[in-house]
Amino acid sequence: MANYVVDPEILDPWLPYGTAHDTFDGHCFLSLVAFEFNNTRVKKIAFPWHKNFVEINLRMYVKRIENNQLKRGVVFIKEIVPRHLISFFANTLYNENYVTMPTGGGLFRTNEHDFVGYTWGKKYSMEAKLAPEKKLLIPGDISEFITEHYWGYASINNNSTYEYAVEHPRWETRDIIKHTIQVDFATLYGDTFSFLNVATPHSVLLACGSDILVRHPNKIKP
Repeated sequence: MANYVVDPEILDPWLPYGTAHDTFDGHCFLSLVAFEFNNTRVKKIAFPWHKNFVEINLRMYVKRIENNQLKRGVVFIKEIVPRHLISFFANTLYNENYVTMPTGGGLFRTNEHDFVGYTWGKKYSMEAKLAPEKKLLIPGDISEFITEHYWGYASINNNSTYEYAVEHPRWETRDIIKHTIQVDFATLYGDTFSFLNVATPHSVLLACGSDILVRHPNKIKP
């Protein structure tokens, strides 16, 4: 997860109805995230050749208060996956912004270090050399802010939004010793995000992951 500080006005067009920007130390963040889905099922059904795959997404952080409960969630600018059927299901069921292009990569071990490397399209990649130890999340740390969002939000139109719960335990993390990111943000996400081509991430971290359950969406409206 490569995390960038972003002017909230840049993200306003992607802010769904009923939500507000969530911040850390007074800053809005945008994250480029690469990860693996394993043993994936949709409504308990596993589809052949669609169970294990790599996704890359660009996401922002939002919050919503309902019945005095604070819900902290994410909004996806774009999600990249390797199969058209995955994009179809996600866009149809959740009104998300999935697109299809080749993806690949994962965790690689040597005698000295572990590495993660992900690729998408013909020339984009994220790679990292990992510290060996797993770490518990530290309350109030950037890693807690980035990983502890348990809701997803997707705009339907100007006055309605899909909201869905994402259930998983608190993730452990591993520090990044060094990393490389090869992405043309303008080409992938539009000229609005071209400034990220020369931006240095505020932080880069690895989340160890877990079983995850994504609930069926509910509609928020006036």
